[in-house]
Amino acid sequence: MHRKTTATASAARPKTLGGLKSEGHRSRSVRDEVRANTLAALRASGNDLGALFPGIVGYEKTVLPQLVNALLGRHDFILLGLRGQAKTRILRSLTRFLDEAIPAIEGGELNDDPFAPVSASGKRIVAEKGDATPIRWIGREERYQEKLATPDVTIADLIGDIDPVKAATRKLVFADEEVIHYGVIPRTNRGVFAINELPDLAARIQVGLLNILEEGDIQIRGFPVRIPLDILMVFSANPEDYTNRGNIITPLKDRIASQIKTHYPLSIEDGKKITSQEAWLARDGSAPAVPEFLREVIEEMAVEARKSEFVDQSSGVSARMTISAIENVVSNAERRAAMTGEDAAAVRVSDLVNVAPTISGKLELVYEGEQEGVAAVSRHIVGRAVKTVFTRMFPGAQKLEADKDPDDTAFREVISWFSGGNRVELSDEMPTAEYRKELDKVSGLKKMAAKAAKASGDDAYPLMELLLEGLHQYSAIGREDVEGGVTYRDLLGEMMRQFKE
Repeated sequence: MHRKTTATASAARPKTLGGLKSEGHRSRSVRDEVRANTLAALRASGNDLGALFPGIVGYEKTVLPQLVNALLGRHDFILLGLRGQAKTRILRSLTRFLDEAIPAIEGGELNDDPFAPVSASGKRIVAEKGDATPIRWIGREERYQEKLATPDVTIADLIGDIDPVKAATRKLVFADEEVIHYGVIPRTNRGVFAINELPDLAARIQVGLLNILEEGDIQIRGFPVRIPLDILMVFSANPEDYTNRGNIITPLKDRIASQIKTHYPLSIEDGKKITSQEAWLARDGSAPAVPEFLREVIEEMAVEARKSEFVDQSSGVSARMTISAIENVVSNAERRAAMTGEDAAAVRVSDLVNVAPTISGKLELVYEGEQEGVAAVSRHIVGRAVKTVFTRMFPGAQKLEADKDPDDTAFREVISWFSGGNRVELSDEMPTAEYRKELDKVSGLKKMAAKAAKASGDDAYPLMELLLEGLHQYSAIGREDVEGGVTYRDLLGEMMRQFKE
């Protein structure tokens, strides 16, 4: 066990093989090491799997139990899921289950265990120096390596090849093991090696991984000496890749002991936690105010996109969409504050117009979506998200859809005000005083928003704007998009205007 090496300060660690022996050091495989440290972390977590994987939200009851089982079973595994589901973050977090540091032969090419070297150089050093063999200590971060699979990756990159230059300069024959130039996998010996987007790896290269997974060794160009590796192999893949760009060959899938499926957040609350955790909102030390209901609108955008008939659902909708979206609306609020000379930046519903560039870059559209156009699809998604949150926050909103006459609903005072020929003009660049003055014109609007604000703790004015946009989404009032802003008016008047145009 490595209990002594973990607790011992760096300066007090043995510097030679003899020192390791006198300390009673015992080696263990990386799989045994990960298993033992996972068990220790489980016992210390107090039944909280999330504590084992900080920053991973929403997987406590689904993905993490399967992942921990794989680690306890000493399995190579693959994370299978759509883009933006934290697969790479999970793989990189596996270093938490490695020892703080392990000893290796100084000068050995493959992180050689001083008690059982596998490289020719490591064996030679131990044979020549015995107990005086110098030791270096490898930290856990050095023991994790990853490779993004691309079609141009070669066997030499991953495993290695004969190096004729080394043979010539050192006057060695090609039959000598020391002429091998090792690839990244053997150089991760006694560690964790990850391959991202595995299906993108050419089939003939995937074949080269078979021996590593099953027998734990490598062969290079038929080299007569097999090199046993101590390595934990982990992978990630997107299901879309299985048909669009490549495939995982059947023998390789058979050798990967566990397949773990990831997913998008199962609740709005989990989505909000992820977005708040990842988004950069603290600008110059102060975070612009983002109403809680607007955070929900942004998360609902992802929900709507993931069920939209215009979006290719096989590609998925990354969590990066909501992260970029909230950063964009905060940036717009910050820009407005700077332009108007105001100290405080507060996000408004009208700032959502600036999420279109974010949404359009994160979606793959089907044919119908391409026909509509990415801008129209983005507006549709935002509108549906606003409608969902509006319905949740304002009781009786469903009646707008059920009743033929919206004047008979709780919103009749607001709707009647617009029916009288009045209108509201809003812009994402309006100063706060002008913005509030424009909203205050609407009879009954502030009264309704105040009730929702009391329940949610948000400022009433953004809720007043949400109410107007929600009424438009229910076709109770009209809206005209104008340069630099939007105008809300009577629905019949808006229809007549469009008819005349």
